[in-house]
Amino acid sequence: MRIATADFERNRDQLEAIVAGQHDNPFALLGPHKAGSARVVRTFQPQAKQVELVDGEGNSIKMMRRVDPGGVFIASMPARRRRYRLKLMYQDGQTETIEDCYRFPSTLGEFDLYLLGEGSDKKIYTKLGAHLRKVAGVDGVRFAVWAPNASRVSVIGDFNDWDGRCHVMRSHPANGIWEIFVPGIGNRAKYKYELLDRDGHLLPLKTDPYGSFHEPPPGNASVVFDAGYDWGDADWMNGRNVEPNLAKPVCIYEVHLASWRHKADDRDRVMTYRELAVDLVNYVSEMGFTHIEFLPVSEHPFDGSWGYQPIGMFSPTQRFGNPDDFRFLVDRFHAAGIGVIVDWVPAHFPRDEHGLARFDGTALYEHEDPRKGAHADWGTLIFNFGRREVINYLIGSALYWVDEFHVDAIRVDAVASMLYLDYSRKDGEWLPNEFGGNENFEAVEFLKRLNTEIHAHGATSFAEESTAWPGVSRPVDSGGLGFTYKWNMGWMNDTLSYMREDPVHRKHHHGKMTFGLVYAFSENFVLPLSHDEVVHGKGSLLGRMPGDDWQQFANLRAYLASMYAHPGKKLLFMGSELAQRNEWNHDQSLDWHLLEHAPHRGMQTLVRDLNAVYKSTPALFEIDFSEDGFEWIDWSDNDSSVLSWLRRDRNGGYIICLSNFTPVTRPDFRIGVPDKRNFEEILNTDDLRYGGSGVVNHSLVTDDAGHHGRPCSVSLHLPPLATLILKAAT
Repeated sequence: MRIATADFERNRDQLEAIVAGQHDNPFALLGPHKAGSARVVRTFQPQAKQVELVDGEGNSIKMMRRVDPGGVFIASMPARRRRYRLKLMYQDGQTETIEDCYRFPSTLGEFDLYLLGEGSDKKIYTKLGAHLRKVAGVDGVRFAVWAPNASRVSVIGDFNDWDGRCHVMRSHPANGIWEIFVPGIGNRAKYKYELLDRDGHLLPLKTDPYGSFHEPPPGNASVVFDAGYDWGDADWMNGRNVEPNLAKPVCIYEVHLASWRHKADDRDRVMTYRELAVDLVNYVSEMGFTHIEFLPVSEHPFDGSWGYQPIGMFSPTQRFGNPDDFRFLVDRFHAAGIGVIVDWVPAHFPRDEHGLARFDGTALYEHEDPRKGAHADWGTLIFNFGRREVINYLIGSALYWVDEFHVDAIRVDAVASMLYLDYSRKDGEWLPNEFGGNENFEAVEFLKRLNTEIHAHGATSFAEESTAWPGVSRPVDSGGLGFTYKWNMGWMNDTLSYMREDPVHRKHHHGKMTFGLVYAFSENFVLPLSHDEVVHGKGSLLGRMPGDDWQQFANLRAYLASMYAHPGKKLLFMGSELAQRNEWNHDQSLDWHLLEHAPHRGMQTLVRDLNAVYKSTPALFEIDFSEDGFEWIDWSDNDSSVLSWLRRDRNGGYIICLSNFTPVTRPDFRIGVPDKRNFEEILNTDDLRYGGSGVVNHSLVTDDAGHHGRPCSVSLHLPPLATLILKAAT
């Protein structure tokens, strides 16, 4: 006992700092240490009445002396003893035997720390965050977090009564990492980080930036999760290529998981990942889409953000199940031959106090200056793309989804907001770059590195970029940003604007339908009719079409088919295939009851047939990104509001596409064709099965009458408000 008392007196100030929660390095004091010629064990157990040192079998070694009423216990240690445990007795007489976390060495090696400090660890998520580990034969969880400006970081949870004094983490000052191995806790343990800023002030409790699972609000704790999923998609994954195949068909069904379909027979609740793995997978497969795209499934605090303000960049949202349930959903899509795309948001993050905002009391993930670090429009904070640790965090997140969840592509949201320093800012509200311009060179370099890594891991990338920034989908080594594809926002805006016009006025706006072909091959474009086009008062796609009820449906059918016939990959937001009348509402299920009515069933049938025709017709997808695959027949028929064009495949074959955007039937409508062959319709949106008027062409015979500058021509009946696709008759 004299040794314990003397040791306490020598270290009184430091031990009292531990009791007060102000000590920044308890590993230097707690656990086993030399004390002169003796060895002592010190422990801080504020809830314990007494503490006893015991061996691995629970046999007593020595009672520890309580040397401070706050809960500090000290005992000398027999010279030959190395392994010990702590037997705690609480005030109510209950006992518990635990391992002492302060007797374990660091679980991060020098090379780990080097890569973390350099910002080059591609699997950073295996080092930071919470991970089940066995250390020296003892099971527990290793926690690690980056907080270079904190004066103390603790992990707290049920395992320590959420007391930040109990598990203060080990600091690695050279790179700002804090870590600790906590024995005796396991899968599904809830935890948060408690931090003191550099001045010793307590910060709001933080969730783990690298947390792989989260508790629902209002708790918002991170949750230890041990992934245990047995994948069944080896053949699919082996077929992924570093170099993407741009000559493949891509027709994407964009989905918001919470509102696709509710369980009406179970309190109208949202479906789980595993339920979606049946219903959604079957539906997407039956409809013939090649890909599914999820609006962000990263954990997010507010339903109304649709996931675009993420707070858990390494965590599938708990709203529909756990991470292994999400793996099951991806696996089922792969089994059905469907690629999986996830929306991913590296541009900004919300200000919620339990998230990344001023994580260690400083602008750690964001910029200090709001002229670079804040989005006034969205009320969010902008990632600091000039900081290597932030880049490592973001690229680690993207690769986590690709490698750990087997997603096939990342769709990067709000790219324009990243590229331009003056995005949505007035003069004086932004800081120019070193050359006085508005380009964000740090974001550019981040995107180049991101896309290089994504492709190296066998996945592809999509940019939602709304400006004319050059080379978005061009290779990095050619000066581009390196995305595989870019959303064609110009095509979407122009064509939807055209379709709003009354057909009698469309001849005055004809250029809106043709202008896209001026730049169609400058990028690898996707034609997006996304969720953004059916929210915020824009109405549904059907609701934007002019005319009476029949004309609205006919307009939408003609428009969708013209999109499938236009160069570029395709994307359609859920519900558009049902011809929803109402604007999308994220709180409600799609209006599936509409399929009780023939016009809506007809629209769904058309989309299914469009996907089938598209995938089986190489001319519609093989040469999307070169003018070699497209040729106008007649783009200048303003008065009739008719467009006609050719699409070619790589073997010299071609198809003919026509769109009539007036409610006028045009019999004996003649178009020029390259050679003398007969044609048949493979799709006509005026077919009765889609709800059309039934003006169809059963066989089309080409004659030698030249037209449109071509040696041959064919005459056909052109239906009202319709799109036709013709191919050579067999």
